[in-house]
Amino acid sequence: MSDLTSLEKSLSAEIAAAASEEALEAVRVSALGKKGSVSALLATLGSMAPEARKEAGAAINALKDRVTEALAARKAVLKDAALDARLAAERVDVTLPVLEAGLETGRIHPISQVLDELTAIFADLGFAVAEGPDVESDDYNFTKLNFPPHHPAREMHDTFFFNPGENGERKLLRTHTSPVQVRTMLAQKPPIRVICPGRTYRCDSDQTHTPMFHQVEGLVIDKSANLGQLKWVLEEFCKAFFEVPSVKMRFRPSFFPFTEPSMEVDIQCSRKGGEIRFGEGEDWLEILGCGMVHPNVLRNCGLDPDAVQGYAWGMGIDRIAMLKYGMPDLRPFFEADIRWLRHYGFRPLDLPTLAGGLSA
Repeated sequence: MSDLTSLEKSLSAEIAAAASEEALEAVRVSALGKKGSVSALLATLGSMAPEARKEAGAAINALKDRVTEALAARKAVLKDAALDARLAAERVDVTLPVLEAGLETGRIHPISQVLDELTAIFADLGFAVAEGPDVESDDYNFTKLNFPPHHPAREMHDTFFFNPGENGERKLLRTHTSPVQVRTMLAQKPPIRVICPGRTYRCDSDQTHTPMFHQVEGLVIDKSANLGQLKWVLEEFCKAFFEVPSVKMRFRPSFFPFTEPSMEVDIQCSRKGGEIRFGEGEDWLEILGCGMVHPNVLRNCGLDPDAVQGYAWGMGIDRIAMLKYGMPDLRPFFEADIRWLRHYGFRPLDLPTLAGGLSA
């Protein structure tokens, strides 16, 4: 009996010292497993006399019951402690504000929004979107667009040129999206009706100019394209983009190598209170350049100027975005300041539509 008492004290100490359910399970196996200390005592009963077996069996089974109860009690204590630790680790302070979802905090850049607005407007007028590479050849960027060999735009201080290749040709970063017009005329047969949005590059940087900026150009080529159609398209665009019922436009003679005649377009506006409003007032603001496609450009692109003619226009996307949404400086467009984007950006689901309003 003294052996049972000693064993019980030893097992009770081990049970009390178990710091985890895994450690407690190890104690249970060492005591009650097939080769455990209590199980070993039960195995000795077979060799005892009947009277001794009866007395020893009762004592050993009582010890087994007490050990089992002690294990169960300790397991309950450890389980409660584990639960308390988990609750403490996973505790959430419900008094803190809930973090806003990405759709609430994310913002669409004004340039991306205006590109979607332009696409919606011109798609409604029957225009497709054409794209081309940012790195262009001198031929597509200048020569096929009727730029003379020594035109100032071909100089390094106006254009970003790459080092000459093995054949001596210098690639460049396109200075306008007009090469996309060239590629379109070379790849498609008239009638052609496309807009060409994209990034362009020039050596210039100040409050209203950056070395990289965005431009959109339009091109129409068919048998009956004329200045009257060009004027109507531009008026419809301005009314839809600036969301005004009517606009007055002024066409002034100008010069571009790739159009003849060439014109710059002013739109009526009011500048009262330092704010520009379109469709009212007595001031004028230049917004774009346009003209009839030069016959030399048509010939360079494999088209017969006696059979087809066309008109084209171009404008800066960054500039019209500034005019529409009241942004005073162009440089923050490219500074990745999250505060600026939260102020001027658009919610991800504010998709511009002509039916629902472009900037609604």
